[in-house]
Amino acid sequence: MNTKLEYDLIVVGGGASGLIASGRAAERGLRVLLLEKNKRLGEKLRATGGGRCNICNAEYDERKLLKAYGASEKYLYSLFSQFGVKNTFSFFESLGLPLMIEGEKRAFPKTEKADDVVRVLESYMKKGKVKVLINSVVTKVESEGGLVKTVHCGKNIYSAKNYIFATGSISHKEMGATDDGFRWLKSLGHKITDSTPNVVPIAVKDRWIKDLAGVTSPKMKITFFTNGKKSFVLKGKILFTHFGLSGPIILNSAYKIADFLKSGPVTAKIDLFPDLDLGALEQIIIKIFDLNKNKELKNIFKEIIPDGMHKGIQTLLGENFDISTKVHSITKENRKFLVHALKALPLTVEGLMGFDRAVVADGGVSLDEIDWRTMRSKIVPNLYVTGDLLHINRPSGGFSLQLCWSTGYVAGSHIGENRVK
Repeated sequence: MNTKLEYDLIVVGGGASGLIASGRAAERGLRVLLLEKNKRLGEKLRATGGGRCNICNAEYDERKLLKAYGASEKYLYSLFSQFGVKNTFSFFESLGLPLMIEGEKRAFPKTEKADDVVRVLESYMKKGKVKVLINSVVTKVESEGGLVKTVHCGKNIYSAKNYIFATGSISHKEMGATDDGFRWLKSLGHKITDSTPNVVPIAVKDRWIKDLAGVTSPKMKITFFTNGKKSFVLKGKILFTHFGLSGPIILNSAYKIADFLKSGPVTAKIDLFPDLDLGALEQIIIKIFDLNKNKELKNIFKEIIPDGMHKGIQTLLGENFDISTKVHSITKENRKFLVHALKALPLTVEGLMGFDRAVVADGGVSLDEIDWRTMRSKIVPNLYVTGDLLHINRPSGGFSLQLCWSTGYVAGSHIGENRVK
């Protein structure tokens, strides 16, 4: 049986941008219907920041903040002037969820619970009497006369004066992510750039890395090479995984690595002691050797190697000489090999991990096809597009969620301004 219901706004997608857009539109007195395919709202949101929710990046210098969005910067000034980082802080604090700032200006709710972010947004929508339908998979979007006319959820058909697509990108398919939003937008006449996982861990071939799975290194330097030539250098903490490397500096450079892989083999060298030159590191090791002359080399690695990393380094070095050798029998050549190895641990990059491990995937609507003052489509006058459906590259660290808050709130603030007959 078909059912037709009339609303001022239908929002498709109950993620970050869809939740705030629905609440804001309802706050303005609009009749809002939110359709979510999952059994509960905010599935991706609940998982962000390891379940703590890195809600935004507390960079208050707008120009500096927007540079993090690369080539998209020029489009975002109008958007962020209406709802920027300071507005995000004020917004959540007004809902009873104060934020705190940690390293690299990453902001989290003080409760450190992503579920609380979803909870306060649900309360925000409830206050505005948003109608929420979960387990509602949109199976068809129908247009007429250049406008979105209806959306179908199986046998149910819903209509509204305006629509927001907030379905997100295709990263984290395990949480229900699909390319539905991209397909609908393309069918309505929008130009869509295909998605790639661009904030994603990298896979390496080296066996010794597997022995470091779960270890986060102290600050170190990693140098990447393409076809044997130096490409770029990163400094910071690295998270080792059973398949390779992760952590903010790796995630945020994945797109570069992807580009270099197109030109040839990519290798890397990790410097465990970036603040020491070879001579200074060798002197430290000589002193440790002098204090442990009768011990086997493998048993003193903990005194040399950063915490948690000795097992992997043992695996690597064991491929080159006997690490069971007593320290007093270590040759000068082997000692120098050890020093050089700790300053240049070798890696061979196999590639980038896929959408299932991507923190952010790019791709989406061409930015020229959006009115950035309102988030309204220039192609379909009664359609607004928010969040990860927009083709914007951005790093991890709160920048993606800030984009969701800004686009969602601004869209919700302008729904219905352009009266569509």
